[in-house]
Amino acid sequence: MPSRSTRSVPLESAERPARFLRLRRFGGVTSSLAMFTLVSVLAGVLVAGLFIPVAAVAGLTSRAAVAELDKLPAELQTGTPPTRSRVLMGNGDTLAYFFAENRVPVPLSQVAPVMRQAQLAIEDHRFYQHGALDIRGTARALVVNSTSDDTQGGSSITQQYVKMVLVTRCNNDVACVKDAKAPTVARKVRELRYAIALEKQLSKDEIFERYLNIAYYGDGAYGIEQASKHYFGTTAAKLTLPQAALLAGLVQNPESFNPAKNTEAALERRNVVLARMAELQMITPQQQAAAKKAKFDEDAIEGVRNGCIGTRYPFLCDYVRRTMLASPSLGKTEEDRANLINRGGLTIQTAIDPKTQDIAQKRVNAIVGPTDPLISTMNMIKPGTGLIVAMAQSRPEMGSNAKKGETYWNLSADPAMGGIQGYQAGSTFKTFTAAAALEEGTKLSKTYNARKTMNYQYKRFRSCERSRFVPDRWRVSNSTGKNGRMNMSKAAAFSVNNYFVQLELDTGMCPVVKMAEKLGVKTGGDRDLVDYYQNIPAFTLGSVEVSPLSMAEAYATFAARGVHCNPIIIEAITTADGTRLDPPSANCERVMSTKVADGVNKMLAYVMTDGTGRRVRTSDRRPQAGKTGTINSNEAVWFAGYTPDIAGVSMISIDNTQKPFVKSKKARRAGEFRRSGVKRFRIPSTGVRLEGSGSGDAGMKIWKPAMDSYLKDTPETRFVEPPRSITGGG
Repeated sequence: MPSRSTRSVPLESAERPARFLRLRRFGGVTSSLAMFTLVSVLAGVLVAGLFIPVAAVAGLTSRAAVAELDKLPAELQTGTPPTRSRVLMGNGDTLAYFFAENRVPVPLSQVAPVMRQAQLAIEDHRFYQHGALDIRGTARALVVNSTSDDTQGGSSITQQYVKMVLVTRCNNDVACVKDAKAPTVARKVRELRYAIALEKQLSKDEIFERYLNIAYYGDGAYGIEQASKHYFGTTAAKLTLPQAALLAGLVQNPESFNPAKNTEAALERRNVVLARMAELQMITPQQQAAAKKAKFDEDAIEGVRNGCIGTRYPFLCDYVRRTMLASPSLGKTEEDRANLINRGGLTIQTAIDPKTQDIAQKRVNAIVGPTDPLISTMNMIKPGTGLIVAMAQSRPEMGSNAKKGETYWNLSADPAMGGIQGYQAGSTFKTFTAAAALEEGTKLSKTYNARKTMNYQYKRFRSCERSRFVPDRWRVSNSTGKNGRMNMSKAAAFSVNNYFVQLELDTGMCPVVKMAEKLGVKTGGDRDLVDYYQNIPAFTLGSVEVSPLSMAEAYATFAARGVHCNPIIIEAITTADGTRLDPPSANCERVMSTKVADGVNKMLAYVMTDGTGRRVRTSDRRPQAGKTGTINSNEAVWFAGYTPDIAGVSMISIDNTQKPFVKSKKARRAGEFRRSGVKRFRIPSTGVRLEGSGSGDAGMKIWKPAMDSYLKDTPETRFVEPPRSITGGG
């Protein structure tokens, strides 16, 4: 690994009287303060390669030089330069890069000798012989620049490195960069003083290694390793002579000699480097001639995407970025966290399973296309960890071209994480009513006479504030053909509306909405789940617009026997030097007793064996639980299901951000919605005709194949039987 010392470079005490101030040995020359001032003047007149007459600075005295030293900061930090971060998937493949400067530091031993020779030849061939200042080179550049149109730089490699560090530390602050590059004697004095101190702390190899890693080689490539990869598709260790000479020539003026934009100028500059190497007898004339014949292949240039757009899974990537930006453990402010992500050289390990993500995405794509007037999602979470395994959506490309089905919205997430307004989840909400009732002491054996149609006007219920009455006339009908007296398990199995409305009113709205809240359910808007919905009994029928990912989060809590975890996507974060940072926590905590969770699991397992979820069961028939969801208008269909090892929620909904979802152009002009919603709708891009049920559409077509793929190599785990205090023996 490259050197990463963060030791400070000490300066001579500014409080020491000038007559006692002496320069340390550099380049075999020990000078008085007068000599230091003279050298500083020579360094200062080299501004952007142009000569400033000595007379202009002749008034600079030793006292002025000492005063300038008084103004210097106490130390110069020389740590790792800004380095790109990368996001890894569960299989170790790279998903994305984040960077302010596209750089991958490497040790000097991994830089080809010919590259080292080329860089030294054109910038500072006596680097290993002189000290911080090359007096001979400075004097030569001064003479050449003052007597001809040719220009030469007089700064040593160490001085150049100091300047690069100072510019990099500015973090793109314009005023700071301007000061770091200012054509003044003061700036040259400062650089030289730092360079002298730096050479006391670091070896020549260490300085040269850092120089090669911090240098900008143009076209967005920082450091020799990334420059090699960008221009030639190789590594710094494998550079050839013509490649090394071209790269070495870029440092002086990366933009003017950029081979991607000005190939001719770049090759001319390369030939200058080759000539200098031959002059210094680093290469033979024959090697020089052969290298000059080499062409530059513009097609070999490799770009690196910065950020999430265009990556394999852009919305998973964006969720990673947003998670880190929101994590206080990674910095006090969002700006601090962004700097760490873009400049810290982090390795961000996620739990993303490409195999599962691909099958989930494939199944979503097979049903709903990106340009269809529908939206579909599939989300999978590992119970007890909160780790997101898959997050697929019918518009998988991130962008602004709506005609191609691109979007910047994460259709699974809540607005705080890049999501949109949410979707009504239908009968999947009945599970929250059941869980609240069990927690309040109701048994699974509890029976109600769930008639086909019931009017709840003036029925009393308890909100979080006080006792209330159902307002107006509220008539509810069952939709699955199952009516009459039944217990909770049977009512769940056949999603009987009038059972769960009665159960909700008896339990009280406050325990029901608070149950959904503590399980992690998040609305798609700015409505507070408890404050707003505690007075709306239609809550149990899924009238709330929620984020699909939060539904997977909630059902994963049942699978984990009552332990709720926030959805997370990052397993580990490692800095460039191998330090482990705390990843954003899932904050897993118990939110319900194991016996209540076991009771819910038993109830939902009955859905899969004897109810509406029978045809959705995975192929291996292992123990599993689930709940179908269809809203009354058929505008959305859901399936939420799980085993103890994985929870998944699939959804198909009309896109309520577009024009009204209608059957004909005439109806669209009239502003009408298609009355039957997604029921019997043939999807334009795929030709699939939806039946309008959670089990038949979201369940069989999306959830089942995705879960089958994930569970194929997962050992079977069984649910725990709840105690009689939960079942009631009925």
